[in-house]
Amino acid sequence: MLAPMEDLFGPAPETPAAPPAADAPLAERLRPRSLGDVVGQEHLTGPEGAIGRMVAAGRLSSMILWGPPGTGKTTIARLLAQAVGLRFVALSAVFSGVAELKKAFAEARTMAGAGQRTLLFVDEIHRFNRAQQDGFLPYVEDGTVILVGATTENPSFELNAALLSRAQVLILHRLGADALATLLARAESVEGRPLPVTEPARAALIASADGDGRFLLNQAETLYSVALPAPLDPAGLGAFLQRRVAVYDKDREGHYNLISALHKSMRGSDPQAALYYLARMLVAGEEPLYVLRRITRFASEDIGLADPQALVQCLAAKDAYDFLGSPEGELAIAQACLYCATAPKSNAAYTAQKAAWKAARETGSLMPPAHILNAPTRLMKDIGYGKGYAYDHDAEAGFSGADYWPAEMAPQTFYQPVDRGFERKIAERLAYWEGLRRAKDSTDPGA
Repeated sequence: MLAPMEDLFGPAPETPAAPPAADAPLAERLRPRSLGDVVGQEHLTGPEGAIGRMVAAGRLSSMILWGPPGTGKTTIARLLAQAVGLRFVALSAVFSGVAELKKAFAEARTMAGAGQRTLLFVDEIHRFNRAQQDGFLPYVEDGTVILVGATTENPSFELNAALLSRAQVLILHRLGADALATLLARAESVEGRPLPVTEPARAALIASADGDGRFLLNQAETLYSVALPAPLDPAGLGAFLQRRVAVYDKDREGHYNLISALHKSMRGSDPQAALYYLARMLVAGEEPLYVLRRITRFASEDIGLADPQALVQCLAAKDAYDFLGSPEGELAIAQACLYCATAPKSNAAYTAQKAAWKAARETGSLMPPAHILNAPTRLMKDIGYGKGYAYDHDAEAGFSGADYWPAEMAPQTFYQPVDRGFERKIAERLAYWEGLRRAKDSTDPGA
């Protein structure tokens, strides 16, 4: 749905914006009136920031504002247009389609002919499909519009490369505690009274916002809307307000960031951090068996034979979760996570697998040596299948030292155990067999 600036934010930029009504929502009354009022994004809006430099020069380039909800993307776009005297038009990719885009571009071209350039703000721009995104390209290239897109999703995954090449990607930060505290102080100033909470509850209120300034102001407005007999302590605040649900989309970047953090925390043998990221995912509603599948993969990739019990623990956790369900079964997942985080680490099996698979692709259909082939028919015996096979159980030390590689291929070393955990024993065993093999070769007249 196309909406001129007047419909969304008050008068056009060349006319000073009217103050919000006294009964307007708190977030609207506190909406920044200049870029200097925006909190938490000084790395962009400050004198040395990308936006600050563009405003100082009086020239904007197209940009993508990428950041979590409630960090000021829409406000910054509006203030940018105001700062450099551009006409402001807003679209939402949730409600708009090709018709609205064409209308916006046509109006922008007409206004450009009259000497008024347009800043086109597109909220949730990642929701436009690839063809719709391509539709922006000619109008951005010829300067018909300055495009400012806003997205909560990683532009690398969600936006066309062609569009990204024509726009700067500017990253907005999740609002920190200091920025959120500033918003609360402004709210108290506007309301003319302190928030009805104790200092510990104030800290809890800030933490509950999870970096979302808009959510924090809505919570503050709820507190101001009722008459409380006494300031709320943290327990009272928790009973009175709902905590913000953590930002977590199971099929988007937040999902992959957390599973990466879990994996790397386990690899780094930090059980505390690993348990934290496991909790982040499960509390946010991630499918428990998905997380356990990834931990099980970790048991083979990053532990392997350094502790063969790691894989057993993961599979036991899967059985326990299937038997108990949530939430009781999640304890078994936590146990598997802690076991893997505290186990000795080795990627020798993982590295060996990749190397062996590569060799298999490169060597094609080489025949194994005839002496280790079965000979179920007389013809196969006649042509040498199985001839000279050394049965290891009959050899001294149960080891024949035979050559098992194709004749056209030199013996390879794919698996190299590390000197940690159970693999230390495996390394000793392999060294022992290698010594026997060398002794055999040195006394074998055919070697």
